[in-house]
Amino acid sequence: RNLQFLDDIVWEKELAVQNTSDTLNACRLRSKMLAKQLDRVDMEIEREEEAGNVAAVSRLQAVSSRLYTELEREKELELRIALTLKQNLVEMWQIEREQRKYNILREQLQKDEEKLQMQYQEEREVRIRKKKITALQAEGRRRTQEKREEEARREREERNKKILEDAKRNHEKAVFFLRQSMARIHEKNAKEEVKAQEHMERRIQAVLSLKTSITSNRERLQTLQILNKAKALEAKKEEMKMREAILAEGGNAIREIFLHKRQQEHEKKKEAFRELQKSRKIEIVSRILQEKASILKQKKSRSPTKAIKAREVQVTEFCLKIAQATAKHETLYLQNFCSFPKATTLSIRESSESRPQDVLWESGDEDTERDETLLVPEFPGLWSQQYDLHKVAKAEDPTQLAIRAMRKKTAKKKMEEVQTGILHKQIVPARERKGCAFHSKPSCIHFKDFDVGQIYKKKVLLTNASYSVNYCRLVGISECLKDFISVHFDPPGKVSSGMSCEFLVIFKPMINEGLEGEVMFMAQTGSFSVPLKCTVKTCILALDKELIDFGSLVVGETISQTISLTNSGALGTTFR
Repeated sequence: RNLQFLDDIVWEKELAVQNTSDTLNACRLRSKMLAKQLDRVDMEIEREEEAGNVAAVSRLQAVSSRLYTELEREKELELRIALTLKQNLVEMWQIEREQRKYNILREQLQKDEEKLQMQYQEEREVRIRKKKITALQAEGRRRTQEKREEEARREREERNKKILEDAKRNHEKAVFFLRQSMARIHEKNAKEEVKAQEHMERRIQAVLSLKTSITSNRERLQTLQILNKAKALEAKKEEMKMREAILAEGGNAIREIFLHKRQQEHEKKKEAFRELQKSRKIEIVSRILQEKASILKQKKSRSPTKAIKAREVQVTEFCLKIAQATAKHETLYLQNFCSFPKATTLSIRESSESRPQDVLWESGDEDTERDETLLVPEFPGLWSQQYDLHKVAKAEDPTQLAIRAMRKKTAKKKMEEVQTGILHKQIVPARERKGCAFHSKPSCIHFKDFDVGQIYKKKVLLTNASYSVNYCRLVGISECLKDFISVHFDPPGKVSSGMSCEFLVIFKPMINEGLEGEVMFMAQTGSFSVPLKCTVKTCILALDKELIDFGSLVVGETISQTISLTNSGALGTTFR
């Protein structure tokens, strides 16, 4: 080991001497180059001094001083490297001298190594002989094992032969029983198929009958629609004929047609009421019959008692009372219903006596009184107002009264449409508009991460999404937003389908709290609103990993993973 160590040191010193000599040669080469550059600069300085160029002389002197300094440094470095080289050479010579001292030991070591190799060779030969003996013994054991396996194989074949014979006999028995089971299963499946076929035929018949009923119902509906259209055309023709006849006689066509329509409506309502009366009577009778049937069933199930008879009498009396009360209420309702058109005409005439000819509508109180006279109570027996049918003023012309009533009704309807926003359905061929008439962009006005005292503005675009021209006006904003939100909206008038208008929302926060509300509008087809939300600055912390999975580990192993915590909100925070 020491000899090897000396050899390694000698090799390292030789390498160090070679590197040092290379470095020394490079240093000497740089020194020569610097000396040449210094001589060249001195010659240029002399040339520039003769030419009288002071600036160039100063620059060249600076270069000369720098080169001189570098040359001095290179010389010092050359001296240090030469000294280092000498030291390395001395050390290398000393190590070589020490190495020569151990040459005898080296020769002895080589002899020992040769003896050791011979010993290894002898041991290898002994090991090979032992392996051969072991292989022969293993071969003998293998042959013995093969004999045993052959005997076991013969025994196994005999046993398998017996097993196969037994299995064959069992298979024949199983086939016999399986055939019997399959015959029963086939018979059962055949019965189920017959049942399924019958069920399918019944379903097909039901579907066919349903189809025929649907087609018949469709044809019936078509015929009903055609009849309704024909009736509507006949009604229009009759109305035109009536109008022409009244105009030919010199009467008031508008008033007569109006009264005729009212009379038709009242007739329809009376007919519907009669049908309702009939259905109620039928229901009462059916209840009575059901109660009697249940009583008879109880009589059959057990012996009749006094309680059952009393129950029968009570039920009968109760049903008769219900029938009488219903008939009484219906009679009162029909009387009031029949007097309804007269009362309406009377109220129009009385209100027209104290009104000039050129007035189109009255004040709100008079309209309310006139509307109250036309109200029908929810329950028929509560009609308490009595109208005197003999107080009709004869000084007014009935034609003028009818015209004035129609004008008042039309003017009031238009006023309510403008002021209260009565809804109008937008219907185009084959479809009807449903949903909000205007769409806003953005769909939600959101002021987020605001600072108290600042002013924020947002423009919102409203697009007409209906099928025709529409109107839009601002109704207001939520109560909780009135102190902080102001809306600037100029009504655009008529807005065509697909066109847009815009409004400006200004937010002046005074408190650092979140707000929610809506900006409300009214369109011709109904009201709609744009949601408005103001959210304060918040801190939103989120991790980039939901699950930290280190995977497979080995005992004693150290694994590290980095987790990033991100604040995506506008408010800073501390955490631990």
